[in-house]
Amino acid sequence: MTDPADEVWRLLTSVMMQRKEEFPALAASFGLNPGAVHALLQLDPGEPQSMSSLAGAWKCDASNVTWLVDRLEEHGLAERQPHPGDRRIRTVAVTDKGAKVRDAIQARMFEAPDALRALGPRDLATLARILRKVAPAGHDHR
Repeated sequence: MTDPADEVWRLLTSVMMQRKEEFPALAASFGLNPGAVHALLQLDPGEPQSMSSLAGAWKCDASNVTWLVDRLEEHGLAERQPHPGDRRIRTVAVTDKGAKVRDAIQARMFEAPDALRALGPRDLATLARILRKVAPAGHDHR
């Protein structure tokens, strides 16, 4: 007999994996690769971050951060700036264009798939109520 929690998790994972398969095409539609899109989504438009803090947050080598930031700069989505308190440190800031592209990417990412839209209002309300109970705090991505 299948554990009900395991079955629900398997179904949620299946839905998300299907969506993840669409990510490369989404990135390409903005002229970016998936890594650059992920990096842009991780940057806070209102708060420049140091290259070293990005490496820590993204759990990657500093050279990978440099490569990703280079891609974002090539498209005018981010720019390196001197740190206001220490000229030796470079920060990465999202440009106005980057903020607009980031918003557009998120809007596309969070469009509900057709299968979800096919549910009735009652089912959607029930599903939303249940998922709010298990969703990580601060990760509503509105």
